[in-house]
Amino acid sequence: MISTRVTDAAGEAVRAATFVIEGQEFLLNDEPFRIISGALHYFRVHRDQWADRIRKARQMGLNTIETYVAWNAHSPVDSAFDLTGGLDLGGFLDLVAAEGMYAIVRPGPYICAEWTNGGLPVWLFRQEAVGIRRNEPTFMSAVSRYFDQLAPVIVPRQVDRGGPVILVQIENEYGAYGTDKTYLRRLMELTREIGVTVPLTTVDQPVDDMLDDGGLPELHKTASFGSRAEERLATLRKHQPTGPLMCSEFWNGWFDSWGGVHHVTSVDQSAHDLDQILKHGASVNIYMFHGGTNFGFSNGANDKGSFRPIVTSYDYDAPLDEAGNPTAKYWAFRDVIRKYAPVGDDIPVAAAPPPAFRVRFDRLLPLWDIVDRLGKASWHDDLPTVDAVGQGEDFALYRTEIDRSGPSVFHVAEVRDRAQVFLDRQGLGTLEREHKDRSIVLPPDARGYLELLVEDQGRVDYGRRLGEPKGLIGPATVNGDPLRRWEILPLGLSTVPEVTEAFASVPRAEVTVLAGPTFAQAEFDLPTPSDLFLDTSAWGKGIAWMNGFCLGRYWSRGPQQTLYVPGPVLHQTGNRLVILELQASGNAEAAFVSAPDLGPVEE
Repeated sequence: MISTRVTDAAGEAVRAATFVIEGQEFLLNDEPFRIISGALHYFRVHRDQWADRIRKARQMGLNTIETYVAWNAHSPVDSAFDLTGGLDLGGFLDLVAAEGMYAIVRPGPYICAEWTNGGLPVWLFRQEAVGIRRNEPTFMSAVSRYFDQLAPVIVPRQVDRGGPVILVQIENEYGAYGTDKTYLRRLMELTREIGVTVPLTTVDQPVDDMLDDGGLPELHKTASFGSRAEERLATLRKHQPTGPLMCSEFWNGWFDSWGGVHHVTSVDQSAHDLDQILKHGASVNIYMFHGGTNFGFSNGANDKGSFRPIVTSYDYDAPLDEAGNPTAKYWAFRDVIRKYAPVGDDIPVAAAPPPAFRVRFDRLLPLWDIVDRLGKASWHDDLPTVDAVGQGEDFALYRTEIDRSGPSVFHVAEVRDRAQVFLDRQGLGTLEREHKDRSIVLPPDARGYLELLVEDQGRVDYGRRLGEPKGLIGPATVNGDPLRRWEILPLGLSTVPEVTEAFASVPRAEVTVLAGPTFAQAEFDLPTPSDLFLDTSAWGKGIAWMNGFCLGRYWSRGPQQTLYVPGPVLHQTGNRLVILELQASGNAEAAFVSAPDLGPVEE
């Protein structure tokens, strides 16, 4: 059951309030109210840590929490809509209210957020007629159902019903994508039809065309930027001549991509830019206040001519780091906010550094020994995408039989996104989308089973390649001759109960190397509760799970060299770390370190 009783920190029911736009102000109970908000995505933070992160937002001086809603996280398949556990949006909003704060909800349906597929469910794109982010019947029918499913969560938690929600955003930076005003108007109508009564907003970068294309006269325009506040607020004011100015995404950091650097911004400059926004009387939402983590396979990707998947950490160089610790930026922002709004005297208590220790892997399970238990295979005369066989994210194994004489080259039209190639389970090499690899030399007189282990490294979250299918894009040939008969085996690896069960019958042994693709398991105790940082720098590429919870991807390519392990997933005894090493490592030891290593920064 979804709770809809909203209470404050003392457990008392919160009374209904009014929140409107009037003149040049937001008015809360008829009094001017400046929104000083921070972005905190419930789906990127372990549920047991929500209250801690929200409290630290209040302690920094924020009065509001903003969150996107990730449609595809709640609805991985068309027939389901999950609001339990870490997807309990209502519970998250109740914790915001309990801390005496307000909330901004951004349900999209498109969110970007560096989140896989920009939050759009994969199943949408299996309908050939669908036209995303426009007023197309198939898409809008699905959006209508989605909004209906959100209504019981958001509607009773609006401020005029005693809840924390003061604003709801329509779409997200639509002016950078489309110009369909009927789409925006229909989204607005659907939002009102489900019972949303609070003011509705849009956000776009402060560029004339984007602000024109991304809004409607009935929707309050806000802007997204990270610097030059006076200039950008002036541009916004041209397009929103009435009502309060708001930077609803103040970019105080940035995200990282595999193979790049760790992005940081100057504390002093970021504090100055925040000060300039507040000095000019504007409201603000700090993006991000606390970034969190792309656990599992939830990271997005960008493709602007070159495919760049986003790393597991979403630290974002935010005021509150990935592990929930205040940074120098936190204290600098607190000092700025204090100049414009009341800030309490209580401050976060510094957390002790996590313990550093090592544990050896003592069980190995080659992927080939269990692969057929990880999914259900199907046969196809033509090369299918993983989407065509109902796969969402994760991995898939493609198989076909070949019999060639002399030298041979395997070629495929496109790899999305990375394929390790094997002949009779002997590795031949890797094809990477980022490098635009499409061909590989086969051994002379190649005969046997050609297998390609294909990884979806994250679905594009921004631009025109939203929703593109994953896997191998045909045709596939050897020396120009089509390969017609394919078996495809989707591998669902978000959770790995089959692997855990299989490890129970694998005897402990001395492990000296990790020859991928192989699962490896290590066990350890942790008498004192703590978060951990798993050092992955000695390994190649793969996935890690702690007690069945998928921590995400690691890759020697960097920049990220540690994975964050939330304390709530750990036990005092019998913790089980499992990794799937896809490549190879001469280090069969798991190291836990006392601080994160997110990689080198730009000089």
